[in-house]
Amino acid sequence: MAGNMPLKEHDPDLYDLIEKEKNRQWKGMELIASENFTSRAVMDCLGSVLTNKYSEGYPGKRYYGGGEFVDMVENLCIDRALQAYRLSPDEWHVNVQPYSGSPANFAVYTGLLKPHDRIMGLDLPSGGHLTHGFYTYSKNDARRKAVSATSVFFESLPYSVDAETGLVDFVELARNAQLFKPALIICGGSAYPRDWDYAKYREIADSCGALLMMDMAHISGLIATEEHADPFKYCDIVTSTTHKSLRGPRSGIIFCKKDERNMPALINQAVFPALQGGPHEHQIAGVATQLKEVMTPEFKDYIVQVKKNAAALATLLTSKGHKLASGGTENHLVLWDLRPSDITGSKMEKICDALHITLNKNAVLGDRSALSPGGVRIGTPALTTRGYKEADFVQVGEFLHSALQLCIELQESHGRKLKDFQVGLEASEKVKALQIEVTTFASQFPMPGFDVKEMKYHDLADLNK
Repeated sequence: MAGNMPLKEHDPDLYDLIEKEKNRQWKGMELIASENFTSRAVMDCLGSVLTNKYSEGYPGKRYYGGGEFVDMVENLCIDRALQAYRLSPDEWHVNVQPYSGSPANFAVYTGLLKPHDRIMGLDLPSGGHLTHGFYTYSKNDARRKAVSATSVFFESLPYSVDAETGLVDFVELARNAQLFKPALIICGGSAYPRDWDYAKYREIADSCGALLMMDMAHISGLIATEEHADPFKYCDIVTSTTHKSLRGPRSGIIFCKKDERNMPALINQAVFPALQGGPHEHQIAGVATQLKEVMTPEFKDYIVQVKKNAAALATLLTSKGHKLASGGTENHLVLWDLRPSDITGSKMEKICDALHITLNKNAVLGDRSALSPGGVRIGTPALTTRGYKEADFVQVGEFLHSALQLCIELQESHGRKLKDFQVGLEASEKVKALQIEVTTFASQFPMPGFDVKEMKYHDLADLNK
């Protein structure tokens, strides 16, 4: 029967690409702060028969029959989400249907705001996220250029970090909030290496009558394990992805208070039917089983190690004279400002790709372009999942320092244009030699989710095919 044929036989081309991706993940160093390696249990959920079931609506109120078991799956996920964050079901509502973090955020805006209502979120070069209202200016006519749907449908006034400390500038935020009168203030970010002062945010939100929302996507695992401050004590709404430091599948989740504002009904309506169709119950199951893991002592130990590893990396880089946003880190990431070395984040990302080190270019305070920014963002969750400790991240830092020195050499010998830099990169024997060091080191560590011995490609040389 064709429906029971394994992928290897049904589609050898696609099977081959997946096997190559396994090899890439195993032999490389995954340092993208928003990525992680999930478990076989989560992958079992994602590849389960739950993917067959349409379940538009909510548990007990579906638009299709046959939903008795997916109702149980979704309710289990909701219960575990409340337990993982120590929340009372009498005080907090959870929606686990968002397909990912960006749709979760937009569902909150759609449900609780009117079109063109005012919002304030952390500016992208200060470590914020696109969905928090970032916009820029057109080179041609100097008008505001919306970058995300948030800045298309709502009026946004971003706030920023202090140029000296790298911390959120609450004086500026308070002053501008009084003038702008936002309906919603958003805390949280995608490249902010410090914890969040929710009490100050709450004070400012109350002073101008704004709702307060935390997007904890990056640090949801740290918050669940009480390794970061608790936003639920101060915020009206908390959103998250489920795959970053939480280490689950790619999905989204929304928490909101149960009070006289009727937020649960408004947000539910915004998720479905306003923005989404049928929920992905296989993803929801993956979130549920990951939340079970999140509540274990082993996951607490993991998050503690994530923070230790980030601190070790930050210490190594600063000891080499490099500049980090805010001077260091308190969480799972560092934001490395490369401008003192006269190197763009784009070039550093390119050379790291060639070395099989995966990180991402990232804007730093003062940047005007997200396409050619002045920094790179580096995270520790994925490699910590593979068993890296502090000493291993010291070695990672040495590799990154060496990569920057090669980057400087290539720019001096081949020019500043990215296409010329790429020519030198591809021909560099030093880059090839360092690549071997990186892959030899990385391949010592195990991979969750699959057996390395069963991979189609399991030799160091396979990476270069």
